[in-house]
Order: sequence, then C-alpha cells, then structure tokens
Amino acid sequence: MLRPFLIAVQFLTSVPVRLPEVPGPADQARALLCYPLVGMAMGLTLALVGLALDAALPPMPAAALLLAVWVAASGALHLDGVADTADGWLGGGGDRARALRIMRDPHTGAAGAVALVVLLLAKFSALVGLLVADAWAVLIVAPLLGRAAMPVLLVTTPYLNARGLGAVMARHASRREALLVSAGAAVLALLAVGVTMGALAALLTVGVSSVAALAWRQGLMRWLGGTSGDTAGALLELVEVAALLAASAALN
Repeated sequence: MLRPFLIAVQFLTSVPVRLPEVPGPADQARALLCYPLVGMAMGLTLALVGLALDAALPPMPAAALLLAVWVAASGALHLDGVADTADGWLGGGGDRARALRIMRDPHTGAAGAVALVVLLLAKFSALVGLLVADAWAVLIVAPLLGRAAMPVLLVTTPYLNARGLGAVMARHASRREALLVSAGAAVLALLAVGVTMGALAALLTVGVSSVAALAWRQGLMRWLGGTSGDTAGALLELVEVAALLAASAALN
C-alpha cells in the first residue's frame, strides 16, 4: 500500500518522492485509489499551518500565506489545468479539435489568466471567513473532496488521449473500488464537517461539491466528449473552491 500512496503523492503534490523504478500501469491504477488519502494528508497539513498562521497574524494575511502554502504544496499543477481549460473553452469557439490544440499550448492566454485570478480570489476570500470562524475541518475536507472527485471522473469518463496517463489508470483501475473509495471520502467529509460545524454545513459542503463535480463531467461530455489531464486538474480545483464557498455560506 505504501508504494501506490507514494506514487499518488508524487503525482498530486510537489513533495520530492523518489521511487526505485518507474511505476507500471497496475501501480498507477492502485495509486488512483490513494488520491483521497493524499488529499486528507494535505488537508491535515493545511489545517496545522492555518492554526499556526492564525495564532500569529490577522485573518487576511494569514489566509494569503495559507493559500500560498496550498498552491506550493500542489506545485500549481492543477491550476495549470484550470488555465489551459479556460483558454481552450474561450479560444475553441465550440470547435473540439481547436479547443484541444489550444489546451496543449504551454502558454497561458487571457481567459486562463482571468480564470486563475477569479479562482484564487474565491479561495482567498473563503479562507478569510473560515479562519475567523475557526472552521478547521473545512481545510481538511476541501483537498480530500477534490482528490476524491478525480478517480470518479477518470473511471466514468472517456479519456481523450488513449495513451495518456489518465487513460492508463482508467483501463487498469477497478471502477467499483474507485467509486467506493470516493464515496467513503464523501462520508468522512460529512462526518468531519458535521461534528464540528453542524449538519447543514456538512450537507452544503459535500452536496455543493458533488453537484459541481457532476455538472463539470456533464459539461465536459457535451463540450469535448471526454476528459483530459487539464480538465481533470480543473475539476480538482473546482471541487475545492466549491467546498470552501459552500462551507462559508453555511457560516452566515
């Protein structure tokens, strides 16, 4: 179990992990089941960092630094997916092939830059309110839910690049196990938020995140007919920000 977890850490974070050999398809598939566990580990780390920053700084600078740590921990990998997806959506003009070409371009366009600014502002503003309310459980479950959504997307949605890593994972992963692991993560999130913030906050946080993930998948099927690494990364970020904003709404 340790090897799949380390592969997932290597793929989802900026933590320097060195493996003795290149992971094979079966290893990658097993690593997919560890994505929620990596999310929970990241969430626990963020909560601890948030506690330390909250004790030393006012809410706004604490939230800004916490967001910087969050971005650094993931290596901005999934933010890149957000930017590429936004550029492809705007520049593609409804043309699937053109959108995919734009998404493969390493340069970030205006749509991608705006999408990143909006996303980061949304996360920052939500973090300020959550720090003020001492809603530490949300910092744990947002990364958990984001990384629990990815296995569901990959095992239920055609992968646009048949030779891509996501396609390899989906072909060798057990759909049943992936869905069960992700469902377990959702239940854990419900319990964590419910115990600390109440049932309404728990239902909003997990419910809104789940609806956002399902809507994203449906939108991808209509737009591209499947998913890619960029759109999977964008899903993770979308679910995270949905969880943060939903929990913030529950505080009012």
